[in-house]
Amino acid sequence: MYDHNTHLSPFTWRYGSEDMRRIWSEAHKRRLWRRIWVALAAAQAEAGLVTAAQVDDLRAHADAIDIERAHAIEAEIKHDLMAEIKTYAEQCPTGGGIIHLGATSMDIEDNADVLRLRESLGLIVERLRGLLLIFAEQIEAQAGRVCMAWTHLQPAEPTTVGYRLAVYAQDLLADYEALTAARDGIRGKGLKGAVGTAASYGELLSGTGMTPADLEAQVMAALDLAAFPIATQTYTRRQDWHVLSALAGLALTLHKLAFDLRVLQMPPIGEWAEPFGSAQVGSSAMPFKRNPIHSENVDSLARYLASLPGVAWANAADNLLERTLDDSANRRIILPQAFLTADELLARCTRIVKGLRIDQDAIARTLATYGVFAATERLLMVATRAGGDRQALHEIIRGHSLAAWAAIQRGEPNPLAATLPDDPQIAALIPPDEARALLDASGYVGDAPQRARALAAQVRAGVG
Repeated sequence: MYDHNTHLSPFTWRYGSEDMRRIWSEAHKRRLWRRIWVALAAAQAEAGLVTAAQVDDLRAHADAIDIERAHAIEAEIKHDLMAEIKTYAEQCPTGGGIIHLGATSMDIEDNADVLRLRESLGLIVERLRGLLLIFAEQIEAQAGRVCMAWTHLQPAEPTTVGYRLAVYAQDLLADYEALTAARDGIRGKGLKGAVGTAASYGELLSGTGMTPADLEAQVMAALDLAAFPIATQTYTRRQDWHVLSALAGLALTLHKLAFDLRVLQMPPIGEWAEPFGSAQVGSSAMPFKRNPIHSENVDSLARYLASLPGVAWANAADNLLERTLDDSANRRIILPQAFLTADELLARCTRIVKGLRIDQDAIARTLATYGVFAATERLLMVATRAGGDRQALHEIIRGHSLAAWAAIQRGEPNPLAATLPDDPQIAALIPPDEARALLDASGYVGDAPQRARALAAQVRAGVG
C-alpha cells in the first residue's frame, strides 16, 4: 500500500481529476486487457477453437482484478502482461488455459492503450466544451466594455474586454476541433501478431473457415474500435505524437490566457484578477499579497505539457524496424501525465474564467491615461481633411504628446486632451470642443463588439 511516506507523483493526488486518474489506473488498464481477452476468446469460439463455457468463465472473472497477486508473479517472471495472464488463469478453472491464444503482448496492450486514449480525449473534449460555453457568456457580457489594448507591452489603441476574450476563445475553438478530430480518428493496432503479419492467427485459424481479418474485425467490433490497416508489433507511434501535440496546442492557448491575466493583475494595471477566496493566503511572508497562483500554476503545467510531444516524436522516429522497446517505459509516464496535466489546466482555467474579476475603475483609469494618445490618429485625419498639412500636424501632435508623456512620468494626469485642442494651429482647423470630442477614445473600437458577439455565437454553434 502506497502512502505519503514514499514518493508519490503530484498527479496521484494533487493535479488532475479522479475521473482521469481512474482511466489511467492500473486496475482500469487490467480490466481493459481482460476485456480484450474475452473478446478474442468469443471470436475464437465462433471459429470452433474454444468452447462457450471457457468464454463464459473468462467473462465471469473479467472484473476480479488482483493486482497484489499479479505483482507477486511479476516479481518472479519479470513480465507484467504474462503475470496478469497467470493471475487471470488462476481465477478461471475452465477458461484459464485459452487466455491470450494466438496473441502477442502488444495485441492486448496497444489496443487497451488506445481505448484509454479515446476515453481520455472524450473527457478532455467535454471539459473544454464547458470552458468554451463559459467563455461565450463572458464575451457576450463584456463585448462592449472598452479597455486599452497593448502592443509590445505598450499602450496602443482601445479594444473591448469581450474582444480580448474572443481571441482566447477563437484559439480554444480550434483546439476543440483538433481534439475532437483526434478522438474520432483514434485507431487500435488490431490483432496482427508479433510483427504485424497475423501469421500466428493464420496458423491458428487454418481450416476453421475464419480468416485472421475476420477474427480481427469481430474483436475490434466488440471493442467498438477501428484498427489501422497496417501495423508492426505496435500501432504507429505517430498516433501518440499526434494526440499529445493536440493536447500541447490546448496548453499553448491556456498558457497565453494565464500569462496575459498575470500581466493584467499587476497592481499598476489591475484591470483583471483571478478569483481569490476570502480565506486564501497569498504569501507566507507578506500577508497583503494576492498572488495569481492559479494562473501561475497554469503556466507551469502548460510548459510541462508542451515538452511531452518531443518525447512522443522520438518514440515514433526511433521505433526501429518492426519495433523496439525503448518507448515502453516513458509511455507509462507521458501518456497519463499529458492527460492529467490537460485535465488540471482545464479545471483551473474554468474556475478562472467563470470567476474572472473585471475592475471597471482600473480600466477607466488606464483608458483616461493612455486612450487619448490613440485618439490623436482620429484628430490628425479630421484636421487633414479640413485643409491642414498632414506632416506639419503630425509634428504638432508629436510635440504635445511628448509633453504629455513627461507629465505622466511625473505622476500627473494626462494633459493632452486639454492642451492639444487649444493649440492655435489645431484650433484654426477644428473647433476646440469638437477636437476634445475626437480625443475621447472610449468609442474608438471599430467593430470589435460586433465581432466578439459573432465569435461567441460561433462558439455556441461549434460545441453544440
